[in-house]
Amino acid sequence: QVSLVESGGGLVQAGGSLRLSCAASGRTFSNYAMGWFRQAPGKEREFVAAIRWNGGNTYYAEPEKGRFTISGDNTKKTVYLRMNSLKPEDTAVYYCAVRLQGPLGRTESDYDYWGQGTQVTVSS
Repeated sequence: QVSLVESGGGLVQAGGSLRLSCAASGRTFSNYAMGWFRQAPGKEREFVAAIRWNGGNTYYAEPEKGRFTISGDNTKKTVYLRMNSLKPEDTAVYYCAVRLQGPLGRTESDYDYWGQGTQVTVSS
């Protein structure tokens, strides 16, 4: 069993930055993949970024490449999503997820455990 807890969301003006955190617990983490997704009101959940827990390989959704950075701290079992140059369309609930086996994925079904999400609101 894996528990994921997101934090760091909030209200920010357009052009601002936020850093989201996802703290993992419950299992020994080795070569898992961690992902960030988001869901805006009235829209489906979409992939944002993913990272290999051991090795640090990363993968981004194309629109976020260059603005968002995913990173991990193995000692803290925490994955981060640094978001710069935020836009109103980045407003969403952001979720982290863990994939126990397999390559970095970009679909919801690739991931095995999910956090509860953290709200990010970007005002214009």
